[in-house]
Amino acid sequence: MGHIEVSRLTYALPDGRLLLDDVSFRVGDGVNAGLVGPNGAGKTTLLRLFAGDIQPSSGVVTGSGGIGVMRQFIGSVRDGRTVHDLLLSVAPGTVQAVAERLARAERELDDGEHSQIAYAQAITDYTDAGGYDIEVVWDTCTTAALGLPFDEVKDRGVTTLSGGEQKRLVLEALLRGPDEVLLLDEPDNYLDVPGKDWLAGRLRATSKTVLLVSHDRRLLADVADRIVTVESRDVWVHGGGFAGYAQARRDRTERLHELRRRWDEEQKRLKQLVHTLRQRAANNDAVASSYQAARTRLQRFEEAGPPQSAPKEQNVRMRLRGSRTGKRALICESLELAGMTHPFDTEIWYGERVAVLGSNGSGKSTFMRLLAGHDIPYTGAFRLGARVVPGLFVQTHTRPDLHGRTPAEIVMSENALTRNDAMAALARYELAPAGSRPFETLSGGQQARLQILLLELSGATLLLLDEPTDNLDLASAEALQEGLASYSGTVLAVTHDRWFATDFDRYLIFASTGDVHESPTPLWQ
Repeated sequence: MGHIEVSRLTYALPDGRLLLDDVSFRVGDGVNAGLVGPNGAGKTTLLRLFAGDIQPSSGVVTGSGGIGVMRQFIGSVRDGRTVHDLLLSVAPGTVQAVAERLARAERELDDGEHSQIAYAQAITDYTDAGGYDIEVVWDTCTTAALGLPFDEVKDRGVTTLSGGEQKRLVLEALLRGPDEVLLLDEPDNYLDVPGKDWLAGRLRATSKTVLLVSHDRRLLADVADRIVTVESRDVWVHGGGFAGYAQARRDRTERLHELRRRWDEEQKRLKQLVHTLRQRAANNDAVASSYQAARTRLQRFEEAGPPQSAPKEQNVRMRLRGSRTGKRALICESLELAGMTHPFDTEIWYGERVAVLGSNGSGKSTFMRLLAGHDIPYTGAFRLGARVVPGLFVQTHTRPDLHGRTPAEIVMSENALTRNDAMAALARYELAPAGSRPFETLSGGQQARLQILLLELSGATLLLLDEPTDNLDLASAEALQEGLASYSGTVLAVTHDRWFATDFDRYLIFASTGDVHESPTPLWQ
């Protein structure tokens, strides 16, 4: 069993702004805690503090039982790691260290006695650290996640796996591994619905202590014993499950507003008292001591400061516009994605909202990239209608073209806007405070909102959205829903979000058998 705890923790960003201020909370043995809050509030930063990746400005971070971490983004288009490397990255630190020495000894092995002795010692150290034992566990993990034993997939590149396969593989390794505390950053992202159901079942069954970041309300309702909320530089804990969380948050906000109202009234009363006694003391020395006492009381009251402010409500305003196009936005005739689907036909009309559903690896993301103009092998034919301009939202946020650039620079350069206009657009998406930070340092939700803003400004008339809600907090996801409702164009969206999917007109189902068919209702496979 294990636990994690922070006491009086403060963390400042490199530019000096406080992200977390005097935070204290504990996640005890065997607890499943959901970590929620607005994008950019500090959820991932908290996980990094617990993992030891970064150090707090002040305060103490403690824990027990060994910590296993799932990062928000596992692989990228430039990721040169193999399946073996990925599994090793979530193994205990001792195993990672001896594995590195073993790999180095293998590279340096020659006919010399010294290198052979070093290699033999490295093998012994790897064995003693449990390296070969954990490879047995990895064999179970790859068989469960990929359907193949470890020896057959260990040299396979991480980028050959879908986002869901990457997540499932890491989750299998962490849940079966020795660490007693798991920090899971968006573990449900890119999992299909059966995968999410599998994850919920495993989290309910595990005896490990779990702190997971998620915006999936179904998952939180299924597994979370308590909800840890990060907002307004503070952290507060709702001791019940997710079912009562919304009401608990409303009650807390009302209580904080009431405490501030009372503080303001008391400050006003004390100031009025000081004013009255000062006037009386000017003509009556006997009142002087009462005046000084009132001044002292007011000074101490104000030095103690007001009570905690209620959190600021989010106000993300997406203005997705689009424009009129030909009646048929997309026509597919005997379209077959090489090695992924059988030939299929479909027509999508201007203004329709079509959700693309199916299991991971069935070709959904490949289909979206094909429509966006990427070089994808296919047979058959597809064509976009008159005046149809596609705009793609990338599932894994792998946008190397945006790395090293700030949101302000990106919006200005790609849309010929002045800095003032760019900052105004970023402010509507609550991205202005992050406007001068490099893209790769933004939270997953901030990157997602920036991508949606770029689609808005691009004038795309066919939105191709690949898992757009995965990293969006609830308020941002609702803003996207409202933006799509008023959008004058056509929308295709790959999603495993059961709440988001209910807003679509019809559904294009990519079955694991390779068949592609339409359905008037969502089918989760």
